[in-house]
Amino acid sequence: MTDPTLSPEETQFRDSVRSFVDRKILPKATEWDLAERYPQELFREFGELGWLGITFPEELGGSGGGSVLYALLCSELARGSAAIALGMYVHTALASAAIYRLGSEQQKKRWLPAAMSGERVGCWAYAESGAGSDVTTVATRALRHGDKYVLSGSKMYITNSPFADFMVVVASTAPGDGLKGLSLFVVERDNPGVSVSAPLKKLGMGASEMAEIVFDNCSVAATDRLGPESGGFFEALKVLTLGRIASAAFGVGLGWAAQQSALTYCSERVQFSQPLSKQQFIRFTLADMATRLTAAWQLTLHTARVADSGHRHDLEASMAKLFASETATWVCERTLHLCGAQGYMRESAAQRFYRDCKVIELGEGTSEIQRETIARLMGV
Repeated sequence: MTDPTLSPEETQFRDSVRSFVDRKILPKATEWDLAERYPQELFREFGELGWLGITFPEELGGSGGGSVLYALLCSELARGSAAIALGMYVHTALASAAIYRLGSEQQKKRWLPAAMSGERVGCWAYAESGAGSDVTTVATRALRHGDKYVLSGSKMYITNSPFADFMVVVASTAPGDGLKGLSLFVVERDNPGVSVSAPLKKLGMGASEMAEIVFDNCSVAATDRLGPESGGFFEALKVLTLGRIASAAFGVGLGWAAQQSALTYCSERVQFSQPLSKQQFIRFTLADMATRLTAAWQLTLHTARVADSGHRHDLEASMAKLFASETATWVCERTLHLCGAQGYMRESAAQRFYRDCKVIELGEGTSEIQRETIARLMGV
């Protein structure tokens, strides 16, 4: 993924992440996937490198930078392992970002320095068995009693939850008010009343870990609420737009890894006395892969630059997320097809790409949600 439009600083950063991925992630990506284990020690390494602090101010332990650097980080990590990129993203762009965007100065100083260093890891506890795209169906309740709230309910499919030290929890404080009745809370893992299930078994993203969280009359201090009561989640939706840019970058990075895998295999595999890459159909498929991925990256990079300029970028972010995620799915499916039986084996990278890609279309708003958002912003 070369890009002459990147500044010298951006190119240097991309190359440093690329080198780390080649040395530390690619050699173990399949092993971690098959073991269904996230190498938690990576959070400390990411923290030491300053990667967890991108987009956060230095006075809180961050390393500055903006959406372009974050997109480069996500794409390069996803090239090595989409699951590793996912765990990092949930910690930074969701859990930590919610605290930074909505928290008081005291809350920021309490939580963010340790999160930026990788000493403490967070998760984003929103999804429930009955609440996904429709946020108004969140059933977890937070009832206020004096200077405390009591949380009751459960969260499902929560990435990082098997090992997270803190969780940003979405709960209803005003049932019946829908989206505007939802509040955010930072909850310590060891709070009485919090229990986390064993890691769930998934189709893909094997190295990422997710579980169910149950809150059984869990008492949380009112000072651990983020933003306004009955409205904190609504405010969060206005500022947590980095997620769609990150998802687009995941798709590009994963897609490039798949395309390179297909290119290598087809160049080496001989059939009918010549490499597969000499077949016109194969060559055209590889060309289409590269074209679509380049277009997806340019759309992602454009969106990140618009975000860094301070302009509204809802439309661009939805377009980038939609196009890049669906491109990744197409590229990964074609890669598995081109790699044949060898790609179908569990130890191959091709089958991992194929299993990992689909969830990128689902997270941060499904493709249908993105199309609806794009149409609405077009005035349709």
